[in-house]
Amino acid sequence: MLSKEVAGVLDSMRDDMVQLLCNLISIPAISPDSGGRGEAEKAAFLSQQIRALGLGFPERFDASDPRAEGGLRPNIAVRMPGRSAERLWIVTHMDVVPEGDRSLWETDPFVPVVRDGKVYGRGSNDNGQEIVASIFAAYAIKRLNLTPAREICLCFVADEEMGSRYGIQYLLKNGLFAPQDLVVVPDGGTEKGDFIEVAEKSILWFNVKVFGRQVHASKPHEGLNACRVANELSVDLDRALHKAFPDQDKLFEPSISTFEPTKREANVANVNTVPGKEVFAFDCRILPGVPLDDVLRVIGETCRRKAEESAALIELDILQRNDAAPPTSADAPVVKLLNKAVSDVLSVNPLIGGIGGGTCAAFFRSQGIPAAVWAQEADVAHMPNEYAVIEHIVNEAKVFAYMMLSDL
Repeated sequence: MLSKEVAGVLDSMRDDMVQLLCNLISIPAISPDSGGRGEAEKAAFLSQQIRALGLGFPERFDASDPRAEGGLRPNIAVRMPGRSAERLWIVTHMDVVPEGDRSLWETDPFVPVVRDGKVYGRGSNDNGQEIVASIFAAYAIKRLNLTPAREICLCFVADEEMGSRYGIQYLLKNGLFAPQDLVVVPDGGTEKGDFIEVAEKSILWFNVKVFGRQVHASKPHEGLNACRVANELSVDLDRALHKAFPDQDKLFEPSISTFEPTKREANVANVNTVPGKEVFAFDCRILPGVPLDDVLRVIGETCRRKAEESAALIELDILQRNDAAPPTSADAPVVKLLNKAVSDVLSVNPLIGGIGGGTCAAFFRSQGIPAAVWAQEADVAHMPNEYAVIEHIVNEAKVFAYMMLSDL
């Protein structure tokens, strides 16, 4: 059980947590891929704050990126010795997505606003509140002169929003983490904090282009209606994929692989023209036990049949492919420890399960490092008027402190 003393200290630092989050919001850390300068300024600020709190001198692991400020994408690690050499990592990310359409914001996205128990601003929820919670959990333990049960390692990474090439993937390649480590990635959760994510489905996005022959709609026999062919092919793909891969896994919700027709590009501008080109997309979230090569084989065969049947030219483009990493076992030490902490602090019994994907925890799992994803947060990441609930920040700090102090 988390001691009243630790809980009380964290409650007393609520205003300090809010202030740190406000400072973080004020420092945009947007990827060069999205027109930003990267994380250099935010990393420098965080390093200064960590030193000011007496948590030690942060280690830097910088990935080279000539497009970013200073030519680097910074990653930071700060460690606190424990009673054992076992390591608990809490991995959060410094980068944020752009604000999007500013007209949809009620306030400036990079000028924090504290109102009605919430902190508004881009990056407040994703992933600022967890950065703050992890720092103050460690600080509360330091302030009370307590010794953690294991070595505590806080990691603040770059580039999570754009694929983690300069962040977690870079750190894994450089051997920062080990298979026996306990790794928590607090970058997804629920309002009640009652869900621990241990698995993700494979992701497959694809475009289909159908080329027919455009004609006046009063003379359809002289053309080849790409719209009709695309409509039929979309239905054929939907039915063929669901029939070929009916497997279920109750670890996930939904428990089946999903094959969803989504985006449809505009074709002709007027009603009385038969379109000669149609483009549509599918978003597929596929159970880990289903090989993506088998899925692609069904897609390819279905497209070939429709091309032969219709005489249309059909092209397939793979937009994204992420093969699922092995799930983290529900019996893994990190899951057991996190489950105990959440149950004790929030008085809930977390559901342990999988999601459609994807989080950066998959990079750890693919390297044989069990990782668990958890947070208590509102579902407002990437949205206009993004906010963090102050109570959630404090609760997360208490959960992290429990994990830092508790033996399994």
